[in-house]
Amino acid sequence: MGAGDRYGQDVLAGSRTPRRAVPEVDADLDLVVEDPDSGFCGAVVGFEAGAVILEDRHGGRRVFPLRPAAFLLEGQTVTLRRPAVAGAPARRMTASGSVAVPGAPARVARASRIWVEGLHDAALVERIWGDDLRVEGVVVEPLSGVDDLPDAVRAFGPASDRRLGVLVDHLVAGSKEARIVAGVTSPHVLVTGHPYVDVWQAVKPARLGITAWPVVPPGQPWKEGVCAALGVATPADMWRRVLASVNDWHDVETPLVNAVERLIDFVTE
Repeated sequence: MGAGDRYGQDVLAGSRTPRRAVPEVDADLDLVVEDPDSGFCGAVVGFEAGAVILEDRHGGRRVFPLRPAAFLLEGQTVTLRRPAVAGAPARRMTASGSVAVPGAPARVARASRIWVEGLHDAALVERIWGDDLRVEGVVVEPLSGVDDLPDAVRAFGPASDRRLGVLVDHLVAGSKEARIVAGVTSPHVLVTGHPYVDVWQAVKPARLGITAWPVVPPGQPWKEGVCAALGVATPADMWRRVLASVNDWHDVETPLVNAVERLIDFVTE
């Protein structure tokens, strides 16, 4: 035996088998795998940072790290990897926060309607909820205030297939608006509102670069008082600034968002 063979042959050499590579599998949604340590078996429903979320057939969910060779797929050990999404088209959201429906035509208008107090209210609702309203076939119509609201509702003739939603400014206990709304009793009409003197005030002041809306003394026209306090020439100039500051629902106060969402739900039931 030569010097290079002094230890003889490796007696295990013939019994060794090459270690099989563990396959990598994309953790596509609904792929069913098992965690062998816990025995938890479930479908992929989502991801967290460095982890996968599995849901079992009873609806129970657990989070597992995406470690190498950590799961069983049809009895075979696999390494799960998060699927690449670079080429996936991003979902477009509407200004109201709902998922946009690409290419959806405007629906034929329903008999139901949403009324708002004036043109500014209508423009603000259109800016945020316009996409949703077109898909649902809901028309928003401006009134000239709500002083004659009960008569206008009777003339409209609301019914189960002809509902009416009304958005009212400054709808707070004890206000003139609250007394007027009390005269509307049809079950096919929903009146909601917000506490702000005017729909301008429902826009978050920070969007306009101010810390708060000016306080206008009682008896003074509110819009003119705001313009005077902010050094804006006319209400028309101020309104252009207000509307331009709104991109989506994040830019307006929550009471307005809640009120409009309730109206849309009501007239589209």
